[in-house]
Amino acid sequence: MEKAQRTFRWGHETLQLDFVLADDGGARLARLGLPGEGGSAPGASLPLVEVTAAGHGRGWSGSRLIGTALGGRLRHRAHRAIRDGHWHTLVLELHDPETGLVAEVTYRSPDGIPVLRSEVTLRNEGQTTLHLESVSSLTVGCLTPPDPAALDAADLLWADNDWLAECRWQRQPMRRTTPDPSGRVQYGHGKAGFELTGRGTWSSCGHLPMGGLTDRHTGRTWMWQIEHSGGGWRWECQEHDHAAYATLFGPTDTHHGWRHPLEPGAAFRTVPVALSFSADGGPDAAFAALTRYRRAHRRPHTDHQRLPVIFNDYMNCLMGDPSTDKLLPLIDAAADAGAEYFVIDAGWYDDSDGWWTSVGAWEPSVSRFPGERGIHHVLDRIREHGMVPGLWLEPEVIGVHSPMAKSLPDGAFFRRDGVRLTESGRHHLDLRHPAARAHLDQVVDRLVGEWGVGYLKLDHNIDPGSGTSAHPGEPPGAGLLGHNRAHLDWLDGILDRHPHLVVENCASGGMRWDHALLSRLQLQSTSDQQNLHLYAPIAASAPTAVTPEQGAVWAYPQPEDSLDEVAFTMASALLGRIHLSGRLPELGPEARALVHEAVTVYKTVRADLPQAEPSWPLGLPGWDDPWIALALHIPATTYLTVWRRPGSAATTTLRLPERAGGGAARAEVLYPAARGAVAVWNPDTADLTVTLPTAPSAALLRITRTEPDAP
Repeated sequence: MEKAQRTFRWGHETLQLDFVLADDGGARLARLGLPGEGGSAPGASLPLVEVTAAGHGRGWSGSRLIGTALGGRLRHRAHRAIRDGHWHTLVLELHDPETGLVAEVTYRSPDGIPVLRSEVTLRNEGQTTLHLESVSSLTVGCLTPPDPAALDAADLLWADNDWLAECRWQRQPMRRTTPDPSGRVQYGHGKAGFELTGRGTWSSCGHLPMGGLTDRHTGRTWMWQIEHSGGGWRWECQEHDHAAYATLFGPTDTHHGWRHPLEPGAAFRTVPVALSFSADGGPDAAFAALTRYRRAHRRPHTDHQRLPVIFNDYMNCLMGDPSTDKLLPLIDAAADAGAEYFVIDAGWYDDSDGWWTSVGAWEPSVSRFPGERGIHHVLDRIREHGMVPGLWLEPEVIGVHSPMAKSLPDGAFFRRDGVRLTESGRHHLDLRHPAARAHLDQVVDRLVGEWGVGYLKLDHNIDPGSGTSAHPGEPPGAGLLGHNRAHLDWLDGILDRHPHLVVENCASGGMRWDHALLSRLQLQSTSDQQNLHLYAPIAASAPTAVTPEQGAVWAYPQPEDSLDEVAFTMASALLGRIHLSGRLPELGPEARALVHEAVTVYKTVRADLPQAEPSWPLGLPGWDDPWIALALHIPATTYLTVWRRPGSAATTTLRLPERAGGGAARAEVLYPAARGAVAVWNPDTADLTVTLPTAPSAALLRITRTEPDAP
């Protein structure tokens, strides 16, 4: 006899969740999608939370972290819906009567945006400590209906991410890693499948903390992100009971050496995650929804609307070797080009020709900046040109040759087995320690409050491994999670004290590319890639993981570059944030004019970028693709950057979304004006033919929807 079930719904006009409550109180998410799409699937089999703890494992062994005993015993105790401004919130309280474990699941979604944010708080209402080993932040067992045909049509999406080769999206059929084992004998699921894991202090070293699933026939798509700045994450997307599921985690014992003793009366909160949904628009629509969500969720800042042009002296320029003599002509040239911020990058504090191992005190070099005013002479020159001065910092590290390595206590640093860690000539600060935080607060307050610096580029160039055991018996993974949360709190603190400060997130380029940091910081360094040809796919893919107005792309013209190459590197940054660099004073007149033209054009379009949503008319860029395209859409207007790399034909045809053309449109070349780019809108086929006569070359186009003539 079928057991009785109750259902309830929660959501808004673009997202609806259907829940099933069994007669024993077991709670399941049966459907997640558009309102009115169809009925719930009563066979939904995964619990809302998966938890393992010592003595409480899984009912089905394998590499998966689902089917947990604790998760299966959780019973619905209460739920409540809350409205907080534009945000809808649902809190479900689940309880395991055997151990006294309570799981409070909090779902949030911004009004009108099909994105679900989830986190879980565990509380121990029992009498015995539970030694947690994994806790899911979100488990969704109904990405597809329980139909093998739906799994046959499913493609997995993920992004490989390496130094100099960031944001490389991949796509493959789910059946390649999760084949159907059934036939004459039926099986509900296997023991393994597709999973990704991030480790260490670089949240995106190896892979972005993101993933997705799309139906290649209908375009129904899910995209997710794990909002964690380091310390380990994991997601798995596989088959369970003939349906696709995804479950997202922060650090776990198996993968990161993370454990947490949940004592009676204590609580633990998971890392937050977010899941976006598109009913039929494919990955582009799901990325557009994530873009809107990221804007709705991040800390407000004026920089998100102003989008000033930034010159930074590092990339393909001074490369960590600044001095007064080298900087002054760059400052003049940057101001002449239209830069509004000027950032002095690494090396400004070094007197020993060994700045890598001497970082930490953040006092200016006397030898690099001689004279009575020292570095302040350079900062004053920046301000005289009407630009805001900025500096590079690597706050979480102390070089082994820095005086701070001796003056700070051992407890202020990462340690394992009582030994202070050393990685690549640096120690790593533990920002849970008051001395570590006080030191960095003093540094920032001096540079910003006393020196008048308005921009900080915060870098992070080492990975000290599994974490720190600051307290007796603390697993390194737990110490690392604690430090990462203290780091986020420290960032909130400096922005609270200095609300107009602009802070860039950098970690050897894009090794810390995650929403936990980008919900607080204003810009993301997208790469350290010095080859302008290889930067194109990184720049084009960047809006998958950061809003366009936060994605900083290097534009670094060199005197030996051809004019087409100068235009190519400048065009790469025009639909994001310009990080101007390169040896500007040495450019010839024509090259310098191309730089100035690009900055001028950017200032005419940048007001539209904070409202624009991305798409990729040629598909998500491949690392070796000869043609690459990125489109940003606002009502009635689409901006499109196209890149042609060597080895390709001079002409390509792009099909833009309906909103870009609507059958009647006008295409124009915004940049470069005189390099021969041609764009023709074809009203009969609603596509765009672009010709770039040379390779490499690139252009920024504007497609404007036109009103039909009155009858």
